Amino acid sequence: MRLGRVIGKVVATRKDTSLTGIRLLVVSPVDHEQTPNGDPFVAVDVVSAGHGELIYWVGSREAPNALPNKDAPVDAAIVGIADRINT
Repeated sequence: MRLGRVIGKVVATRKDTSLTGIRLLVVSPVDHEQTPNGDPFVAVDVVSAGHGELIYWVGSREAPNALPNKDAPVDAAIVGIADRINT
């Protein structure tokens, strides 16, 4: 799992039927000091994260496992909201 910060949302007039009812959010990856660390990307949101929240996410093969339909075409999924980071 990796950290990120929600920086926006995506409004889609059309999307794959396996994503019906699932929000798409724009995430900026961050390191443990919460410094931006890479390019923003779109992720499915299964935990109802809000704008500005620190989240953790999974990518690649693990991303579709967070959804009811494991065959959904997703590359990243928000799977939790981080309350704090102890370093």
